[in-house]
Amino acid sequence: MREDFLHYLWKYKKFDFTNAETTQGEKVLLIDSGTHNFNSGPDFFNARLKIGEQLWAGNVELHIKASDWYFHQHEKDRNYNNVILHVVWENDTEIQRDNDTTIPALSLKNLVDKNLLDDYRQLFSSSQNWINCEKNFKDIDDFTLRHWQERLYLERLEEKSGLITELLEKSDNNWEAVLFQMLAKNFGLNLNGDAFLSMAQSLDFSVVKKASNNNFTLEALFFGQAGLLRKQLNITYFKDLKQEYSYLKHKYTLSNSGIIPPKYFRLRPDNFPNIRLSQLASLYSKHKNLFSVLIASKSLKDTYKILDVETSAFWKEHFTFPKKHIERQKKLSSAFKDLVLINTIIPLRFCYSRACGNDEVDDLLLMMENIPSEGNKIIQNFKKIRKGTVENAMHSQAMVQLKSNYCNKNKCLECGIGIKLLQRRA
Repeated sequence: MREDFLHYLWKYKKFDFTNAETTQGEKVLLIDSGTHNFNSGPDFFNARLKIGEQLWAGNVELHIKASDWYFHQHEKDRNYNNVILHVVWENDTEIQRDNDTTIPALSLKNLVDKNLLDDYRQLFSSSQNWINCEKNFKDIDDFTLRHWQERLYLERLEEKSGLITELLEKSDNNWEAVLFQMLAKNFGLNLNGDAFLSMAQSLDFSVVKKASNNNFTLEALFFGQAGLLRKQLNITYFKDLKQEYSYLKHKYTLSNSGIIPPKYFRLRPDNFPNIRLSQLASLYSKHKNLFSVLIASKSLKDTYKILDVETSAFWKEHFTFPKKHIERQKKLSSAFKDLVLINTIIPLRFCYSRACGNDEVDDLLLMMENIPSEGNKIIQNFKKIRKGTVENAMHSQAMVQLKSNYCNKNKCLECGIGIKLLQRRA
């Protein structure tokens, strides 16, 4: 038995409240279960109920055992003095306020339907499964699944907004600078995301803007700040980059101390830092006002076109400075463009529209629904459990959120799917 199950029973009134009585034998009439509190303090605020002939309005605290009140030291916290009912599974002791009045207790042990208890125990007894509800996940109806996926995706957008908000505060609300930093992080992918972000944060965006008139200058700036020009190589292009960066470093008083060095280990050559930085430089030299261009873009087709960039000429024949290969174009792939949309452009547009007082959520959801699903291991496993679970990027982002924030943390009783499964026979 877990305490969050008691929260579920109380919040959704999943017990026989027609026969509810305090342990002192007084009838309990539940009018309003109150507001679920996920922070410190009593579990439910502003509940309304009738105990005996007395109407009460106040807070409700829930525990597995009544004695948990003392285990959690609530008797030392004045916030619990206004608790009007102590809801427990097992009432093993009487609880008193600091004025020596007894807090009425309601035991749910004999008021819960056996089928609901069986479903609950089955849900949390599957420790060998990838997720708790693995056996029953396929039984969820499409409406419940799609509605919950939309909620999960919006929740994920809110989480991604946290980093954007933090970057905005550090840059005095410079949206162009934040876009650059977010794109740099995105271009670094998982392995070099933090390294690229540290490089981007080391530059005042005005320097990037001035350098964007020339693609070579931008490459020198990015490569130099990332620490990729420290070697001594007898390669004309490398020496020219190094000379240009030396000039920029002196002109703008640049420092690259403390910047996280990029890694190459276990990366596919197309994702090598120098390839991605060259593509990032091309993007900013091609679009002088990239933030405005992206915000004005109203279709996926237009956005894909904006992101249609490739490396400079040198990198068409190289993956690293010394080694040459047969010439080939190295454009941003469709899959990479999708990642940029999912992780940078759409979250940034979400934040910007909210800051401007506009409601762009429906447009962004539609855009996500037209982007192909990601193909990571989480998505593959959900597809095995239930066909048709993931059909687009909005769904895939939602399922990553579900696995990370609910399944892995056993928050089944805060999950739309877990709640639906428990309601089947309740």
